[in-house]
Amino acid sequence: MRSSVIAISLVAASSLTAQTPAPAPAVAPAAWTQPAGWTIQLDAKDAAKTAADTKFQTMGPGFHVTSGPAAIYYRASDMAKGAYTVKATFGQRVRPAMGHPEAYGVFIGGADLADNGKQSYLYLVVRDDGMFYVAHRAGADVHKISDWSANDAVKKADDKGSASNEVAIQVTADSLFMMVNGQKVKAIAKGGMVRTDGQFGLRVNHGLNVHIGNFGMSQ
Repeated sequence: MRSSVIAISLVAASSLTAQTPAPAPAVAPAAWTQPAGWTIQLDAKDAAKTAADTKFQTMGPGFHVTSGPAAIYYRASDMAKGAYTVKATFGQRVRPAMGHPEAYGVFIGGADLADNGKQSYLYLVVRDDGMFYVAHRAGADVHKISDWSANDAVKKADDKGSASNEVAIQVTADSLFMMVNGQKVKAIAKGGMVRTDGQFGLRVNHGLNVHIGNFGMSQ
């Protein structure tokens, strides 16, 4: 009798083991790949970090940035001279991780971009609090052309922290026009320290989650 009980127990245990599915193998998160031909140049103040601390990838017909440090994004082949317009549409998904508004936009007239001590470019950026800012970088120096200013053209974030803004710089024979959502927010006379021929690209500050579409240059 005892032998029969042991045999039945072994059969039952074997049956349970057979019916218990093996755990599914762990699936590694999908790797992201930086778009070919692009360079991420961090600001000098973020020199302790690397481009790996920010995520920049192709997404659909555009790009997506989940930023850590502040940086500019550019391709060596993206050059402009004469009269032209550079623009991009930025879709902020959530409020910045820093807990306060952070800026994104475009730059033009870039030179020596890979060297923070020599780099030069002019940029227009906006924030989700309805403000815009224009400046020129020359090495370690930042020359404010228009300090943070409110303008109705800049769309503010909604309750979820999302906002969409088209940012553009238009260069004509004698002037530069800073444009947000098709409206001029600032005009600058061409000349002086403002160089307009050169590389163009994107600027995204700290802790942002933004989708970038319609980036390019037209003449």
